[in-house]
Amino acid sequence: MIDYDKILSQRAVAIKPSGIRKFFDIAAEMDDVISLGVGEPDFKTPWSIRHAGAESLEKGRTWYTANAGLAPLRTEISNYLKRRFSLEYDPKDEILVTVGGSEAIDICIRALINPGDEILLPEPCFVAYAPMGALADARVVPIPTRAEDGFRLTAQQLRAAITPRTKLLVLPFPNNPTGAVMRREHLEEIAQVLRGTDIVVLSDEIYAEMTFGRERHVSIAEIDGMRERTVVVNGFSKAYAMTGWRLGYAAGPAPILKQMTKIHQFAIMCAPTTSQYAAVEALRHCDDEIEAMVVQYDMRRRLLVDSLNQMGLSCFSPEGAFYVFPSIQSTGLTSGQFCEQLLYSQKVAVVPGDAFGESGEGFVRISYSYSVDHLLEALRRIQAFLEQHKAQN
Repeated sequence: MIDYDKILSQRAVAIKPSGIRKFFDIAAEMDDVISLGVGEPDFKTPWSIRHAGAESLEKGRTWYTANAGLAPLRTEISNYLKRRFSLEYDPKDEILVTVGGSEAIDICIRALINPGDEILLPEPCFVAYAPMGALADARVVPIPTRAEDGFRLTAQQLRAAITPRTKLLVLPFPNNPTGAVMRREHLEEIAQVLRGTDIVVLSDEIYAEMTFGRERHVSIAEIDGMRERTVVVNGFSKAYAMTGWRLGYAAGPAPILKQMTKIHQFAIMCAPTTSQYAAVEALRHCDDEIEAMVVQYDMRRRLLVDSLNQMGLSCFSPEGAFYVFPSIQSTGLTSGQFCEQLLYSQKVAVVPGDAFGESGEGFVRISYSYSVDHLLEALRRIQAFLEQHKAQN
């Protein structure tokens, strides 16, 4: 018999399973569960995008593309970044098309990190950053953000976390799970700390199109002195409701993108060809589709924030993404206890805040990428749970 404990990678074994999955595995075995946990748009991929993908298949365009992606797609990505965010990148050597934004994050980390290098990670945040860093033999240094700061990274926190081993800062804004946004004035303060260092920023901007209010998303790469030290990661999953198409991209300095492309070449070859043809259509003709989705998300956001606050669950008003992150500390329950009891009692699935880092304890993540009817029924059940809990305590 093989002793698998002896042959498995210890780095892989040491990684904890995603804290998100536990509750959805339980929910999958139950009837009549309302889920508010999935970070996936409830909209269909716009028709013209689906048609472009289907047309590419009908015309037999099923071959490998260039490792970096279709040239027309890289050109459209370059045009899009300039049109929407005032960023300029050469499609020839500063843009790489990847299998979702997640691959771009992974290979950016692997292209930059040497064993023992430190990655600074503002938390709460997307669950994949820390495991990717661990697999690259980095030391991941969490920086807890606070509700009183709007869950933003502050210059003071960043300055205190930097050591001679610091190589990379992950900047996950707009943020999953909190919905926090870094506005231009906040990014200027972060840039002031980083200028003159050799620290690189991995700016995960997958929710860049999903910001609310009069100010559009600002990329830190647009801030003076930051383009040369920033890799911007984005993709099509959230803005264009293309989660299953698995397509993302990275834009950044050519020397970094060259190494990322090399890793991508050997590990992946190229992103899905059909998805790439569909993405060309998305970038050329679907800006209006984005705006229509954002209007719906904004309405749902306000519904959830107002309702949760009225229930007594203090809820920060998110400025981006499609999540709310209410505090459940008033119940006296931990995040895990709250989620488990809510699931079994009222059959509503939400995600415990500590799944996104220790600083997420005392909060839960609720996604509003669902219909209003779905959200209203979930809110009714959450209210019933809170009343029941209060009566029993």
